[in-house]
Amino acid sequence: MMRLCTRIAGRRGYNALTSGVLLGIFLAGTAPSSVVAQDVESATSVEATAEVESQGFFEIVLSGGPVGWGIMFLLFALSVTSFYLVIDQLITIRRTTLMPEGLAEQVQQLLAGGQVRDADEVCRSRPSFLSFVLVHGLSEVDGGWTAAEKALEDALAEQAARLLRKTEYLSVIGNIAPMVGLLGTVMGMIMAFQRVAVTQGSAGAADLAEGIYQALVTTVGGLIVAIPSLGAFAIFRNRVDQFVAEVAYLAQQVFVPLKRRSGKTVRSGKSPPAPPAR
Repeated sequence: MMRLCTRIAGRRGYNALTSGVLLGIFLAGTAPSSVVAQDVESATSVEATAEVESQGFFEIVLSGGPVGWGIMFLLFALSVTSFYLVIDQLITIRRTTLMPEGLAEQVQQLLAGGQVRDADEVCRSRPSFLSFVLVHGLSEVDGGWTAAEKALEDALAEQAARLLRKTEYLSVIGNIAPMVGLLGTVMGMIMAFQRVAVTQGSAGAADLAEGIYQALVTTVGGLIVAIPSLGAFAIFRNRVDQFVAEVAYLAQQVFVPLKRRSGKTVRSGKSPPAPPAR
């Protein structure tokens, strides 16, 4: 009996030892494979992250597809138009262009001497905002100060509207550009969610995020066009208001001799007071 127990115990110990050795060999064989798999996954994620980070702004724009290209081309056209308008306004809305130096004083001296025709020729030889207003006032000199003042006001309003008309285009571009960019973003997001729906949810969050950030590029482009356009519009609008006020003041000063003569005529034309009734 003792021998039998010894044999059984020996066999059990041998089996336990064998099982332990086999388990150790199995764990030693599987551990490196799991570590290698984790390393491969981490390396793949790092490479994908590096690829996303390495994309520049223009690469993202080019990856937007035909819709993104069309929206960005439209925004580019708006930016070129805005740039042209800014250059044109910088050349046009200047004091030396709108109010040539010495013109007001020369016309005032001629008008004080009664040389209306000479004053008109001087104005026509130096075309500008101020000369346009003065020519209209000189054309109504025969009607007196009231008629000349009305002609000055009408000409001033006409020229001010002409200057502001081009400036308003900058405001239009500044308001349209963000809407165009937002349209591209909405269309891009619709296409991104459609991709998820077509794949029945197999597209992951990374695919959805890629479509969304590509779509947001058009909104950025719209803001890049809109912000300078609105800033330029505000600056040029203030300059136009300032110069219109200065032209109105100069025109009033030029016609002071006519205003004085009209006042003298009115005073000299008063009838003497009637004698008191008896």
